[in-house]
Amino acid sequence: MAAMLKLACVVLACMIAVAPYAAEGAISCGMVTSKMAPCLGYLRRGDLSPRCCPGVESLLAAAETTSDRQTVCNCLKSASGSIAGINYDNAASLPSTCGVNIPYEISPSTDCTTVQ
Repeated sequence: MAAMLKLACVVLACMIAVAPYAAEGAISCGMVTSKMAPCLGYLRRGDLSPRCCPGVESLLAAAETTSDRQTVCNCLKSASGSIAGINYDNAASLPSTCGVNIPYEISPSTDCTTVQ
């Protein structure tokens, strides 16, 4: 229950923080959160849900523009810094585990302005 409350707070914070970016693109932090929520077990403990990789894949497919990709990056950056228990080694291995290429690390220190 506490994790879901934190997740809801992150979603709200992301929506406020990237509202100018989201207005330009089709991606919102709410969408990022819903697609990545099945991956929390993997990001924390390495437990891969069958719904994790399809969510990651569909999120990447939806991020068609630079603005969309920067929005996704900013949402992931914010969430990774505010959700307790994230194992950054697991976060780094998530793209290869799911067979996709994410051109940045899922980390609170990622510079999303460089994402093309």
